Amino acid sequence: MRIVLFCENKYAIDILKPIHDEAVREGGNEMLWYVHRKRISEFPLDGEVAWTHDMQAIYDFQPEAVFVPGNIVPYYLPGVKIQVFHGYAAEKKDHWVIRRYFDTYFTQGPFFTKGFERLAKKYGDFEVLETGWPRQDWIYRNLHTFDGERERLLKESGRSRIVLYAPTFSPSLTSLPFMQQALVDLVRQRDVLLLLKFHPLTKPEIMEEYRQLAAETEGMLWIDDYTVTKYMLMADAMISDTSSTIYEFLLLDKPVITLRAAAKEIYWRDMAQPEELVEAYDEVTQGDGMAQLRRWVIENYDPYLDGQVGHRMLEGARDFIRRHGVPTHRKLNIWRKYTSIKTFGRVKKD
Repeated sequence: MRIVLFCENKYAIDILKPIHDEAVREGGNEMLWYVHRKRISEFPLDGEVAWTHDMQAIYDFQPEAVFVPGNIVPYYLPGVKIQVFHGYAAEKKDHWVIRRYFDTYFTQGPFFTKGFERLAKKYGDFEVLETGWPRQDWIYRNLHTFDGERERLLKESGRSRIVLYAPTFSPSLTSLPFMQQALVDLVRQRDVLLLLKFHPLTKPEIMEEYRQLAAETEGMLWIDDYTVTKYMLMADAMISDTSSTIYEFLLLDKPVITLRAAAKEIYWRDMAQPEELVEAYDEVTQGDGMAQLRRWVIENYDPYLDGQVGHRMLEGARDFIRRHGVPTHRKLNIWRKYTSIKTFGRVKKD
């Protein structure tokens, strides 16, 4: 099968890498990564995988399957266009928006499957298959890979626990403007090493502000890396706001603290004010009463920590092709076509 792994944003890389690894493991597949130049100036997998910035090269490759964690993919590309999602944040409005770019949605767990099956009946032009989320395969294989690095960081810092601060970048949802003093208070009053790992779309000036804060504050460490998953595995607790990383962390059965999370259902400790942080930290680390709620999230959001998500996705793509053939393009209205061309440009067809 000819496969395109479609990266519009940098966060897509470690979502798609497990699919790539499984396709290599099973053999008989050709793969090409698309890397959007405007948003990914440096590709971390350069030299390791076949990739291109050129949409014409993607079209000429004539993919049979295109895996996409983002919201949009060029309608004119051949191949079954598969939405694999960029996280679990169901409370974000755009999570449920059907933009008509995809032939099938590969969902993470029962909660998402039910929602997208309802939408599939409404729109009638896409399918839904429950597979789990591909990044969970990487987690399955690396649950203890970073134990040594974790112990080194704790030893070097003289601290006993690691807390991860991973906020969203969205201006209307982010906790970044309000959390600086609370984070300083946490590392001064509690025996923790605080890792600051921000979304790559966070405003550069805010990034720099926090980078400087970490440099000046004992017990804080700035993390400059394209992936957050490694640090989630190393951390004992996480601080966030309204981000998909909340659910990823809960799926590891670890406690989360948020500031004014925009979620209808809360399965973690949510703060009304940043000044509650030290108290909230004590609550979730001393007799955490949220374990049962986390179990519900695990069972309904993504129960597939079995290392087989990539396999299910590849087989799901092959099954779609067996039943429908390889789509030559996706039928869209003029506005969606315009958006696709404006974002990714045109190609020359034979």
